[in-house]
Amino acid sequence: MTDYKPSSSVTKRNLTMSSHFTDADSMLEDESDYREIYVNSNVTVEHHQHSPPPGGSERRTDGSEVIVLGYHFDRVVLVTHFNIFLYSCAFWIQQAVVPYLSKELGADPVIFGYLQTSFAVVQLAGGPLFGRFGDLFGSRLAMMLAFAASALSYFLLSVSTNLPLLFLSRLPSVFMHAMQGGQMIVTDISSSEKRADAIGKLGISYGIGMVIGPVIGGLLARMFSLDKAAIVACLLSIISILITYICVPVVTKRAIAKDHEQNVFNVRKISQLLMAPGAMFLLCIKLATGVPIGIFQSMFSIVALDTFKLSAEHNSYIMSYIGVMAMLVQGVGIGIVTKKLSELNILFGSACILVVGYLLLSLVTTIWQMCLVFIPLIMGLTFQNVLTTSALTHTVSDSDTGAMLGLSMAVNSFIRSLSPTVGGYMLREFGFKSFGYLGFITSSLVVVVLFVKKQNENH
Repeated sequence: MTDYKPSSSVTKRNLTMSSHFTDADSMLEDESDYREIYVNSNVTVEHHQHSPPPGGSERRTDGSEVIVLGYHFDRVVLVTHFNIFLYSCAFWIQQAVVPYLSKELGADPVIFGYLQTSFAVVQLAGGPLFGRFGDLFGSRLAMMLAFAASALSYFLLSVSTNLPLLFLSRLPSVFMHAMQGGQMIVTDISSSEKRADAIGKLGISYGIGMVIGPVIGGLLARMFSLDKAAIVACLLSIISILITYICVPVVTKRAIAKDHEQNVFNVRKISQLLMAPGAMFLLCIKLATGVPIGIFQSMFSIVALDTFKLSAEHNSYIMSYIGVMAMLVQGVGIGIVTKKLSELNILFGSACILVVGYLLLSLVTTIWQMCLVFIPLIMGLTFQNVLTTSALTHTVSDSDTGAMLGLSMAVNSFIRSLSPTVGGYMLREFGFKSFGYLGFITSSLVVVVLFVKKQNENH
């Protein structure tokens, strides 16, 4: 898309950096790294590049690559995928039990909506700050911060005996952005052309965790108790802290911003990123397509419990089914489609799919019909999410991709902060079919906007 242009505030160099499926030189951490320094009035950018391995195109033998089933993978990317799996598994373990724990503590659908909103609000505040933190201090430290926040949140959840303590357990999630941290690492390491595919393939690891996590959560809740499930999620997060410290290098970026003002809370810098060419357009598209599904997702556990009378165990099976579909689309579909179609055409096509999916959602009367409707909804939303995220990283320099990913995550967090309260009201006053009507309207508007943009580009 012609709107996605790198920021001109910092000179960029074409540094060859392949994805984890190609012959890649990973980042060297010693002082022999080749460095190119560029300075403008505000920022010094340090580009890191390695000396080529002996023989030029031969694969590295210094341990930066590992071989799994005959395939070569970048070691850091492989570790990142494993960490994302653990993060997803832990998150969905607790996610499967939170609705039942909140109901056990006396929360009605509206209070549950407030709980979900509190989680999203603190994540909204933390997303851009977390990305900025990673740009300044490195992705390894950022990932460790994310897992530490997760562990603390799950521990507080496990000891929650009343609603105030349950709400308190949401506060550490201000830095619970491991998925964003994983995107930051693969963005640093992958080539520009394969960035969308690399980000999408994180969905495989997240999807596996999303499949396994709810099942484990449901089994732990049935065999032991709800608080034991939260303890297991806490332990998985602690394991990820150790793995990240041992296996992820201090520096993964090709370009590190050395701001004269080393300040994570640099509002002016974040505002400048919002004004990057094409950034605001992409963020608006992400917002418009994400609000309806965010509302539906925030209320789905309540719908499953009250409307379809699903038990905690059966609800976890539905979540696992959704995880399998998301994993297939992100892990396989993204790579195939991005090779054949432009970003604009993919965004337009996926918006059309969402129109159909939301219309069908408004007609659902059984849980089996709901499972079928999930197919177009997940396909459309996954393509929208991955493509807008990847395109946003192309609107800024390599030194600022973390903060831009934070802004992208902030849109998701804003949706989640708005969705539970709005969703609780819509569910109580109009029923869950109103979610489908809202999605049909907003997705139709996105289709019109993208169609006009396509026409303008063609002329």
